[in-house]
Amino acid sequence: MAWKDQTMTEITVRRLGEADVEAWRELRLEALERHPEAFGSPLVAEAAQPLGFFADRIARGPIWGAFSGMEMVGSVGFFVCDGAKRKHKGVLWGLYVREAVRGSAAAGALVEAVLDHARGTVEVVQLSVDADNRRACRFYDRMGFLAYGLERHALKVGGRYHDEELRARFLT
Repeated sequence: MAWKDQTMTEITVRRLGEADVEAWRELRLEALERHPEAFGSPLVAEAAQPLGFFADRIARGPIWGAFSGMEMVGSVGFFVCDGAKRKHKGVLWGLYVREAVRGSAAAGALVEAVLDHARGTVEVVQLSVDADNRRACRFYDRMGFLAYGLERHALKVGGRYHDEELRARFLT
């Protein structure tokens, strides 16, 4: 699918495949480096992983990329929870969009790709977001994700605690 933002920049979103591994690794490591408070994985742990680690993550679960031309400018992942009593829930994870395209259609298009995939598979999509990132919280408000809780001290980065807002969007 293709979206155009206010500047008429075309953003395309598609599910990542084997050919996208190197670009996704680069984008993922950039996200972990620039915003360690937003992701549970530490940069040092993922940077030490071989390319096969990233290929396996793409192969295991759906991950989508947002592209401006040939450049991957954003990504997001999704998984369905394990277990008979939790399989009605899915989790949107790892949303990241490069600074140059923030405010464009990229983030919304990535979330819509997850929601389109999730419909008919799960009843609710959950996520967590750094509670201090008010811009991201407002974005998720616009995307229909309702806050239902707060996990205090969810992450500790550089000696500072970060709370995570827990959010959900019901699809049924």
